[in-house]
Amino acid sequence: MSAPLPTWDMAGLYLDACRLDVECFKPGNVSLASPGHGMTAQDFVRSATCSAPVLLDPALTLGQRILGAIEATQAAVGCNTNLGIVLLVAPLVQACVAYRHLSLRSALQKVLTETTLDDAHDVYAAIRCANPGGLGHVQRQDVAAAPAVCLRDAMTLAADRDMIARQYANGFSELFDVALPYLRDARAAGDVGDATTDLYLFMLAQYPDTHIQRKHGAVCAAEISARAAELHCDAIARRGIAGHRAELRAFDVDLKRRGINPGTTADLCVATHFLHGLLLQASTHAGRVPDHPRSCRPERAEVPHFRAAK
Repeated sequence: MSAPLPTWDMAGLYLDACRLDVECFKPGNVSLASPGHGMTAQDFVRSATCSAPVLLDPALTLGQRILGAIEATQAAVGCNTNLGIVLLVAPLVQACVAYRHLSLRSALQKVLTETTLDDAHDVYAAIRCANPGGLGHVQRQDVAAAPAVCLRDAMTLAADRDMIARQYANGFSELFDVALPYLRDARAAGDVGDATTDLYLFMLAQYPDTHIQRKHGAVCAAEISARAAELHCDAIARRGIAGHRAELRAFDVDLKRRGINPGTTADLCVATHFLHGLLLQASTHAGRVPDHPRSCRPERAEVPHFRAAK
């Protein structure tokens, strides 16, 4: 039986993905070039560093690694910098740790199918600890109360209003089938920083950000998506991401002036970079064993039309 990806490899991938999150310019988000929303890039760097040991601890359950990572983050920075990132990365880590004989996507499906009530208790506690903006209250399985169902069932109930919860419900479909093929295409075209901005604008254009939707309403979220689509389509069709710095910075200034943060979209981008790195490392590790299941890449989804405009 082949060994899982070593924890230190996953740690490097996680820290690299979080580093890209603040090094690359994503309008409305915190970066080295543009603080905002009461946070700085250094807050995100500290959050990644302090959350990595517990998030990647092979001895923990899914819920334990999520709760531990968020508690470590709160102790270090005292604000919500990475709840969405941790919620997306943790199941991928759990898949690598728990199901060494399966392909990553198959292993992830088992992790999601086998979530427990204890996992739900831990994740509810993590959400309350992070206290994300715009959480509100719902009638069924509200995080302010004790859960009565397993984690995946709780996430499924929230899937229509939260893109991260939707990944638990649909097996990370948007990451594997939309974001990952797009990132591969964008990275092949050039600079990884521009590829990250490209992916961010693409995902924001495709999916109204659910963090914006919770805090500012569906109309505002749709408006921001429409603006992102306009900027992204223009950049891809004409001068590229690098040639649209002024327009993107104006978009960033406007979003931060209005207190609008497409945080869910940024979290999806971090998780996509982590997933991309896992699959590359898996191929490298499996290279000595040609039939290793992790050497199989997921099927490439049709690249959406914004790419075709290039």
